[in-house]
Amino acid sequence: MITSERALKVAEFLLQIEAIQLSPESPFTWASGLKSPIYCDNRKTLSFPEVRAFIRDAFVDTIRESYGEPQVIAGVATGGIAIGALVAEAMNLPFIYVRSEPKKHGLGNQVEGVFYPGQRVVVIEDLISTGSSSLNAVGALREQQADIIGMVAIFTYGFQKATNNFQTAHCPLQTLSNYNALLEQAVKSNYVSSAQQQALRSWSESPEAWSEQFQTTHS
Repeated sequence: MITSERALKVAEFLLQIEAIQLSPESPFTWASGLKSPIYCDNRKTLSFPEVRAFIRDAFVDTIRESYGEPQVIAGVATGGIAIGALVAEAMNLPFIYVRSEPKKHGLGNQVEGVFYPGQRVVVIEDLISTGSSSLNAVGALREQQADIIGMVAIFTYGFQKATNNFQTAHCPLQTLSNYNALLEQAVKSNYVSSAQQQALRSWSESPEAWSEQFQTTHS
């Protein structure tokens, strides 16, 4: 499979600004407790105008290529709000965003902003892990009769669980870049060695087993 130039360029930017950090020897601990050789914080892209503009335009191109012309752009809180608003502005479309849960005061909204039942909505996300929180937002929009034509995210780890979850939810997913593109770009730019690349591939194949192995080895 040939990796697109867009996916490689996004991966290059994410590495350059340290939105993605790779550390197979001293892994990060995720909120789940799993050890991981990768840490991703795509909110950093907002601090770099060149990167921010490239990603905004990549979203617009991907949306039009994959889904045509939506009527509304929806961002998933919190990572998808700012970039989603930029995409909506570039496409001259209404913007709404979805909270992780309904507010516990006021009107109790989970979806903030104005849209109408039956409108075609593309959902914007910054990162796909298992896809659970992203699909929670899709569910909230569907409850209000939005026509979800798809989601676009900056990056995905490529977990099979996420693929299964999106298929089960009948929600098409596109991403600007992905884990395979990241590894390819990381080797090209000498960000990681061949040995480190192997460790990173091993993690992506079985994150749980990799985490357990590391904890056993370093206990």
